[in-house]
Amino acid sequence: MSLLNPKSHFLGFCELIRLLVRHRQLTWEMTKREISQRYAGQVLGTSWSLVHPLLLMGIYVFIFAVVFKMKIGGTHDLPLDYTTYVLAGLIPWMSFQESMNKGTVVVVSNGNLVKQVVFPIEILPVTGVIVAFFSQLVSTSVLTMYVLFRHGTLPWTFGLLPVLFVFQILAMIGVSFLLASVGVYFRDLKDFVQVFCVMGMYLIPAFYLPTMVPTVFRPILYLNPFSYVVWCYQDVCYFGRFEHPWAWAVLVSLSIGVFYVGYRVFRKLKVAFGNIL
Repeated sequence: MSLLNPKSHFLGFCELIRLLVRHRQLTWEMTKREISQRYAGQVLGTSWSLVHPLLLMGIYVFIFAVVFKMKIGGTHDLPLDYTTYVLAGLIPWMSFQESMNKGTVVVVSNGNLVKQVVFPIEILPVTGVIVAFFSQLVSTSVLTMYVLFRHGTLPWTFGLLPVLFVFQILAMIGVSFLLASVGVYFRDLKDFVQVFCVMGMYLIPAFYLPTMVPTVFRPILYLNPFSYVVWCYQDVCYFGRFEHPWAWAVLVSLSIGVFYVGYRVFRKLKVAFGNIL
């Protein structure tokens, strides 16, 4: 099937949805287990799933808004404050990078389950995405309350958040499938992804305006697929209008394409996972 065939994308999506519905209880239980095991034995327990993203957001905002004294906002072109600008782009990126880091090792770290013939290993990358996206929902709720408190109202575009969530989740699942399948054969992948995530945070227009980037380096922003995710969230949470309409078209196309490619690669390579592990 052609990668450009919309019907093949739809069939791939329906195939995965049927699998997740059939194993919804297992997916839910594994998601809860991963969250609880991550914070097992700690004083605050699962509360860290809420505290951790909030602390990170606070640190980044403090560094750039207080230490570096970045000031934008209060104009028609830049309607809200700098804190909102940063968080609008930073929150989805944090979720995305967490899902990528999980995806690289999710199959390898669950080798005992993968070797069981009856276990639906497709749910492993999806579980990692759900866990990562849970933190984003918490952070987005905090951002929503901040904007409402700071500015007294919410832009109408906040109603488009569910649309962004759907396409972001599709992209996250596709990337996780791709990383999970390749990570079985190439164990160094997790280190490359970790380095990329550190660099990637500064290669997306979350802390600065694109116009602040020297012209010679500006094409990097447009070549970075994650920039389009950030621009769409900034349209919704910061600008309150379609400031980057072309970014929406790119995001939708990339999300569907990455989902289909990642899922198909995973399905093709999974037959040898048991032998390699």
